[in-house]
Amino acid sequence: MHEIEPFVKWAGGKRQLLPVIEKHLPCSYKSYYEPFIGGGAVFLHLKPCHAHVNDINRPLMHTYKAIEEQSLDILALLSEMDYKLRQEGETHYYRIRDAYNQRVAEGRYDTYLSAAFIFLNKHGFNGLFRVNRHGEFNVPYNQSVCPSYARKNMERLSALLQQLNPQMTSLDFEESVQDAKEGDFVFFDSPYAPLTETSFVGYTKDGFGKNEHIRLARLFCTLTSRGVSCMLTNHNTPFIRDLYEGFHQEVVPARRSINRDGRHRVGEELIITNYES
Repeated sequence: MHEIEPFVKWAGGKRQLLPVIEKHLPCSYKSYYEPFIGGGAVFLHLKPCHAHVNDINRPLMHTYKAIEEQSLDILALLSEMDYKLRQEGETHYYRIRDAYNQRVAEGRYDTYLSAAFIFLNKHGFNGLFRVNRHGEFNVPYNQSVCPSYARKNMERLSALLQQLNPQMTSLDFEESVQDAKEGDFVFFDSPYAPLTETSFVGYTKDGFGKNEHIRLARLFCTLTSRGVSCMLTNHNTPFIRDLYEGFHQEVVPARRSINRDGRHRVGEELIITNYES
């Protein structure tokens, strides 16, 4: 079976860590939960039969659902957007960006918004998804006219989503796992803990700072007390190590593909579990 690649580039994506993550999976589990789906590398690799995938980024989750249900319409729109980009360059990119932001502001979640979401991810600088405090996507054009999608990969992704039919939501991470029971598995790929005061946390207009990481650690403990198997990945920092003191922790090397400074694209990741692996 062909390995399906994420349809978006996402900060903190876990494709490079799949062998390590697979090594640390629980021996068995019932339902699979992923509260921070992002690009979905782990979900697409595991292909769980009973899954609840979530992300607070509503346009992202809308796009997953649209790929499942309306992939042909999205591919047609992307083909048209790519053609006009080759003709008009950055003028077309910023026209799409304005149209996308207007739809988000008006709550018009349609197939065009999904196509624009994918297009902007592929043609935004460094593949970064970032919004300002008003929730507006504000990444500049990366000057590329490469295709926004790989047709075969998108077709396989759509077919897989139809086959698995995961429950898809756009909720706060706590709410997204409220039904997790003993024997279930939750994979937390949360936004990275800030390394510095200027570290990127702009996936949504509200960001994801220190208080959210503390709340996440409390949830990790609560799920542990309920017999839910949990795995979490994050930066290897004293802050994260202290939050999860007492749980199994392994340090692994990792690349930071979205860091604007190439010198800082190599770091260390923590794999944290509440079970022996």
